[in-house]
Amino acid sequence: MTTYSVLDLVPVRQGGTVAEALSAATELAQSAEAAGYRRFWVAEHHAMEGIAGGATAVVLAHIGNATSTIRIGSGGIMLPNHTPFQIAEQFGTLDALFPGRIDLGLGRAPGAGPELQRALRKDLHRAAESFPQDVAELRALFTGDIDLPIRATPGFGANPQLWMLGSSLFGAQLAARLGLPYAFASHFAPDQLDNALGVYRRDFQPSEALARPHVMAAMNLFVADTAEEAEYLATSQMQAFVALRTGRPGKLPPPVRGYRDTLPAPAAAMLAHIGQASATGTPQQARDAVAAFVARTGADEIVFAGPTFDPAGRIRSLELAADIMGRAAAAA
Repeated sequence: MTTYSVLDLVPVRQGGTVAEALSAATELAQSAEAAGYRRFWVAEHHAMEGIAGGATAVVLAHIGNATSTIRIGSGGIMLPNHTPFQIAEQFGTLDALFPGRIDLGLGRAPGAGPELQRALRKDLHRAAESFPQDVAELRALFTGDIDLPIRATPGFGANPQLWMLGSSLFGAQLAARLGLPYAFASHFAPDQLDNALGVYRRDFQPSEALARPHVMAAMNLFVADTAEEAEYLATSQMQAFVALRTGRPGKLPPPVRGYRDTLPAPAAAMLAHIGQASATGTPQQARDAVAAFVARTGADEIVFAGPTFDPAGRIRSLELAADIMGRAAAAA
């Protein structure tokens, strides 16, 4: 049976503050836990005024203290930004604080210009080239399966669930080779979705961590009592996507009625393309869209993205979706 999880970027809305964004993320995690979602993931982004999840492990520690059963983790940590040893310490600490609840999703994309590279004191593109070796080293810091000259404390003996994240064939191939679960970022980069899942399943090699392939795919989710209201909620993210793709990223803007009708053709086409991994509408419409996406991908899990300007709108969206999908699963 498909399970459902939540991905949060900890968005900072226009007129809002980082403190408010972190508070909203905590309330969202608590609501996701109460609604029965399996995981709550936070994504690492840097030097973006509209995203407050840069110190991902710190955010997860706060969310862990505010929840009790939901798994929490990174969706993901961009490993080229760090050393494996640092991440082993951070997630070893989280595993000690919240045993049996920690996921460590890993991504390769450096996603950084020269200014951020200087700030991080890293050649991120060179670091990305050593990503497979760094993943192996990180896993060894937890397990000891490779003889390393140093031991991470916290870290050694910790048991976070490692995931490989990706939006291309590279991540799928590496996840298959290492025997890790694989999460695909189809909510913003759907082009290679079907090919990547096919490669992952075809080439998967069982490991001590995982006996058979396990796929998570991301969707954008906006659910409300009416289709018109769901579309209205979604326009904040639409504006953010357009701003990002045109080099003008900023804080999450308020929703705009009829926003699609104001767009030039290229922007409208971009949103329509991304929308193939979206569920926007009434609870029944969202359930049907999710079911079709699961049938297409065969995903074991779906993780829902979809920030709203009013945090209460996203909480309500997740609650409506959980209710209709829970009733559908019970009927099945």
